[in-house]
Amino acid sequence: MSKGQQGSGSTVRRVLLGMQLRRLREARGISREAAGYEIRASESKISRMELGRVSFKRRDIEDLLTYYGVTGTERVEILELTQEANQPGWWHRYNDIMPHWFQSYVGFEQAASRIRTYEIQFVPGLLQTEEYARSVIGAAQGAGATDDVERRVAMRMRRQQLLTTTEGERLQLWAVIDEAALRRRIGNPSVMRGQAEHLIALSKRPNITIQVMPFRFGGHTAEGGAFSILRFPEADMTDIVYVEQLTSAQYLEKADEIERYTQVMDQLSVDSMTPRETVRTLDQYAKTLRELENREESAEAR
Repeated sequence: MSKGQQGSGSTVRRVLLGMQLRRLREARGISREAAGYEIRASESKISRMELGRVSFKRRDIEDLLTYYGVTGTERVEILELTQEANQPGWWHRYNDIMPHWFQSYVGFEQAASRIRTYEIQFVPGLLQTEEYARSVIGAAQGAGATDDVERRVAMRMRRQQLLTTTEGERLQLWAVIDEAALRRRIGNPSVMRGQAEHLIALSKRPNITIQVMPFRFGGHTAEGGAFSILRFPEADMTDIVYVEQLTSAQYLEKADEIERYTQVMDQLSVDSMTPRETVRTLDQYAKTLRELENREESAEAR
């Protein structure tokens, strides 16, 4: 059993624990119904446990391990994993402002070793400046939601520690950003210039790769929209494709789905500007925005 790296999110721990329980049950030819009866629960509860979608009671896990005949070191490791899986992550304090379908994503994000993402509407959240994030979130929340906006901004900034702390540098982020996301005005020119300059600075970090998919390329393989592919250090965890919608999200785990999205991401990386070309484009864009700032300031002064 792979225990994963220290700091892995509780979401991944639950999934890993569920996978272990399913493996043990199936190896002994025990049905979910029989396992549920053993712990005074339903077949559906066993199913939810094995999918990592519920918290785990230590007594239930102990009873299942006894029923499955698990002893020694393996039993100790699974009970340790149970304790870790039940520990809330830092993001749980924001549960009241997070959609339930996004809570799982943050947990996966915290545990990932590599994220490849394509964005068409906005700069990816992990790469946003505080001012840009505030403009994006404020527009979505509307007037009268100042407290919620600030908490959402704080949460987004906290997520970014994955990329900027020494421990966080274990995460490799490869972002392909459609030029539309860069050109779409979010906030004022100062906000946009700050965001462009921030992307330039981040691109110098060894664990971050940024590319721009330019308008001039025309149609491309990812016309279907934004998505992210997450990979984990635990050998037992498969890649996950995350596709966000307006009021929900999809988590794709089937091998053929992951392969298709990986092919699309590979092609995007080939067709987009190189990282060096991207920096030059961002630098020129930042200069253009600086000129726009100056013109608007002059107009206001008049």
